[in-house]
Amino acid sequence: MPPMPPPMRRPMSDGIEKPKRLKDIPRYCLLCIKGFFKRLFYIVSLVFEAAPHLLFAMIALCVLNGVLPVVGAYISKDILNEIANLIGAQSLGDTVESLFVVMEPLLFLFLAYFIYLFSNKLVTRFNTMVTGLAGELVVNHIKLKIVNKAKEVDLSSFDRPEFYEKLENANREAGMRPIHILSATFSVISAMISAVSFITVLATLSPYAPVLIIFAAVPGAIVNFFYRHQNFRYIRMHSKERREMNYYSSLMVNKDNVKEIKILGLGNTFIDKYKTAFAKYYKGLKSLIVKEGTVQLTVGLVSTVVNCLLFVFVAYTVVFGDGEIGDYSLYTGALTSISGYVSTLFTSTATIYEGTLFINNMIEFMDEPSEIVSSSNQPKKAVRGIPHTIEFRNVYFKYPGCDNYVLKDINLKFEPRDSVVLVGLNGAGKTTLIKLLTRLYDPTDGVILLDGVDLKEYDTKSLYDLFGIIFQDFGKYAETARENIEFGDAARHHNPEDAVLAAERSDADPFIRELPREYETPLTRIFEEDGIELSGGQWQKLSVARAFYKDSDIMILDEPTASLDAIAEKEVFDRFGELAKDKLTVFVSHRLSSATSASKIVVIDGGEVSEVGTHSELMEKKGEYYRLFSTQASRYIGENH
Repeated sequence: MPPMPPPMRRPMSDGIEKPKRLKDIPRYCLLCIKGFFKRLFYIVSLVFEAAPHLLFAMIALCVLNGVLPVVGAYISKDILNEIANLIGAQSLGDTVESLFVVMEPLLFLFLAYFIYLFSNKLVTRFNTMVTGLAGELVVNHIKLKIVNKAKEVDLSSFDRPEFYEKLENANREAGMRPIHILSATFSVISAMISAVSFITVLATLSPYAPVLIIFAAVPGAIVNFFYRHQNFRYIRMHSKERREMNYYSSLMVNKDNVKEIKILGLGNTFIDKYKTAFAKYYKGLKSLIVKEGTVQLTVGLVSTVVNCLLFVFVAYTVVFGDGEIGDYSLYTGALTSISGYVSTLFTSTATIYEGTLFINNMIEFMDEPSEIVSSSNQPKKAVRGIPHTIEFRNVYFKYPGCDNYVLKDINLKFEPRDSVVLVGLNGAGKTTLIKLLTRLYDPTDGVILLDGVDLKEYDTKSLYDLFGIIFQDFGKYAETARENIEFGDAARHHNPEDAVLAAERSDADPFIRELPREYETPLTRIFEEDGIELSGGQWQKLSVARAFYKDSDIMILDEPTASLDAIAEKEVFDRFGELAKDKLTVFVSHRLSSATSASKIVVIDGGEVSEVGTHSELMEKKGEYYRLFSTQASRYIGENH
């Protein structure tokens, strides 16, 4: 594994450079607004892609939420006025018939108010239902977008810490944030509809009252926007601490690590590391939250004083201006509503702004470029079923962000039907060479040819179809034994007999037959209580069966038998030799006894090819291969004696 490069410093806002001069501020504000609406449109598009019908339902409910409060306020005003009239009629000693005539419009108003209340509950309930359903669909849609993007991302991206930060941030945004932002957006629209309506009502009393309320809410809005941006910056800048917390907490619940952690007593060590990361993350966040709360209390006091003065003004105007009691209810309700809606408007807008900044994380992840694509406008299809030649010409390679070359000046040629074994010490570059051969990476310099054509000119999917490969860190999937084998060629039409044949070739069939449900037995206990945990050697035989299952032209085995004993390993190599007689095979193995029958042995030392030849040729040369083989042979001889 190459060393991780140092993390890159990135802008901690929405990517817009801060203004350095006073005259640049308008342009900066314009760019911020433009960026805000761009991100908001992206969120709307996500919801539309996931659930278009629910998006339209949310829009309709948004309009109803804006209109209903105003309707309710007018009905309440009329009810109060009618009650006042009824009280006046009783005091004048009206007849029962006259009272019934007076009460008839009141009964109508009560019916209207009942309809209003029921409609309000109906809209609220539908809004909850629609938001819940849309949330689930959007989460699923974003998760699928992320995994589909991850499928396309170059392997080199996973070598960069900043990519992991993007991935972590994108996964976090796959929660309910998009639907929360959209719900908040619709709340803002509803608040705007209601606020404009109530401002119109209040303006009939005094055109200055709405202006005072709005101005009283502005300081709170400014504080909200400022601290939402500060919160975004803080969380973004401290992504490392969050990843450390996730890492240390996941170590403690990872079944593959739990044995070593218990035996070595590492539990408290990792818990302390988690606490340290949290304390560092929490310290700054706590300070930010306390500062915001203190400033908001001060601003809130000013807003409350303004509202109280306006209440006194409304009472004075109604009493001395021949107003009715219902008018007082309407105007004070309008005052309270405008204050609340303006506050909601600014607060929600600040929350939306903060949320859209976080959505930038997902946008950045989705924009991660892929460089392992065909360099040709008309990609060449790799032809299957024919003998293949692979040639390395002056190939150099270093991992992204690293200065040191892992491979240097590699010149090799693998002929059709060659049986090639790559040998060398750990870290010599054997696995890296395999990654270049299969075009998981591109060379830093030089060229790799397949049948005389640069690998970069091939369609990547057709190129990958040529290879049957087992990496040393092969997958152990929580699926049935049969599916684990069939994953060797997921695109083909599956026949259970083919999986059995592949298992027989890898010597996996005997232990699979002993499983409770044989080939249909679920492996691992991640999902199924009756799942079976295989040994390392059994998993390895299963991975070899996966390679046999794919009828590939080029077989590549990167230490596929490390968990097998020497006899089992020899059997696997012998089987590969029989099944791949007409194919190009490339092996990486630390047990050099497996190299004796190879047609070509390539010794890699310090990232360079030091020797190439057959076993007998290299033993006669008495170079690096001779030293490695003799050392290993003497160890085995010593063990046997």
